[in-house]
Amino acid sequence: MSPTTEEIIAIEINPRVSRSSALASKATGYPIAKIAAKLAIGYNLDELENQITKTTSAYFEPALDYVIVKIPRWNFDKFKGANDTLGLQMKSVGEVMAIGRSFNEAVQKACQSLENNAIGLGYYGKSLMHGEELLEYIKTPKWDRIFRIKDALMAGVSVGTISKATNGIDRWFLSEIQKLCVIEKKLAELGLEDLTADMIRDAKVNGFSDAQIAALIGAEEDEVYAKRKTLGINRVYKMVDTCSAEFEAKTPYFYSTFDSPSISFGNDGLTHNESKVSEKKKIIVLGSGPNRIGQGIEFDYCCVHGLLAIKEAGYEAIMMNCNPETVSTDFDMADKLYFEPVYWEHVRELIEYEKPAGVIVQLGGQTALKLAEKIKEMGVEIIGTSFDSMDIAEDRGRFSDMLKELKIPYPDYGTAWTVDEAVEVANRVGYPVLVRPSYVLGGQRMRIVS
Repeated sequence: MSPTTEEIIAIEINPRVSRSSALASKATGYPIAKIAAKLAIGYNLDELENQITKTTSAYFEPALDYVIVKIPRWNFDKFKGANDTLGLQMKSVGEVMAIGRSFNEAVQKACQSLENNAIGLGYYGKSLMHGEELLEYIKTPKWDRIFRIKDALMAGVSVGTISKATNGIDRWFLSEIQKLCVIEKKLAELGLEDLTADMIRDAKVNGFSDAQIAALIGAEEDEVYAKRKTLGINRVYKMVDTCSAEFEAKTPYFYSTFDSPSISFGNDGLTHNESKVSEKKKIIVLGSGPNRIGQGIEFDYCCVHGLLAIKEAGYEAIMMNCNPETVSTDFDMADKLYFEPVYWEHVRELIEYEKPAGVIVQLGGQTALKLAEKIKEMGVEIIGTSFDSMDIAEDRGRFSDMLKELKIPYPDYGTAWTVDEAVEVANRVGYPVLVRPSYVLGGQRMRIVS
């Protein structure tokens, strides 16, 4: 859509459901495919029940009191030399969806969901580009354009200049991202002891992760987490109900946000946390985040069967994931669905809130596995394979040492932490060598060196 004339050009129209249909369903809470199938066999909309409220019909337009942001996931690092310029051709391999009370909150949560080491919208190392270089770079649409736009705003490039350079990205979006830059610059002037409750709350309402705040003020993530907890700034969970709370909803479909302090008037009082914790024993299943090469729908299949098994065993099944193109994030699959980034801060706070009997990480691929150590350190039981056994399987050095101890034949190997150590190992074992990092899935960053 043109931001100046509002002219709309249709690029593609599908006479079928696609992953965009799944995204629209998860974004609104309206089960498009299910309703479409019933309409196709002769039902009318007013004859069908709203699956969310259970008391109204499906003949209505969903009303939203939240913002949805979708960001595609690209895997250009798998294809060296591939053209990473974005156009009408499909180049993404997956996508994430994030829900927040504002665009800024949702876009930062979406960035945290991407599984590319982002802790929010922005790069927090030293930028190698200056204003003019950034302006030239963002003229071409690439996978990291939104991150570079933020860098350009941080470097002082104006909203108007960026809008013109990008052929008309709407100024509203750029102005919202500029608000994040203002908050960042204020935080960067402070230390941990200078942070007030208002400053932390303002940052959290705008989607800043504890890791982002820590990077800006020169502190540790755990220190920021502890400080905001001391100040009573906690994540609350809101319901996706299709009707902006006009009717009572029955669906257990939630997202997190930051609200004003909880208020309660008597037993039936007003509370801001719409997710009610039950007395039942519960298990949390962590999903695999966005689809990508080496980590796809097979993990969604595993999560679905994990949820079914948990319910069959008499436990409350809780699903946490951020991928809209999955069955595990259907609102009626788990007893409770938290549509959230599978990102440490969000996982940690959900565990503290729900107090599960255990967490299952091995169904969510590398996304969930890499959180296992921190979950174990929290004192929460990891259901299934123990963390130590997973670590032996993932740490190539430990695994090879175990083979050696058990006298199982193995290729000559070595573990290196620096380039010099790697060269020394390569000279000893002989070229060509297979260089492969630990704690990755699907051959990520693996190279054969001759």
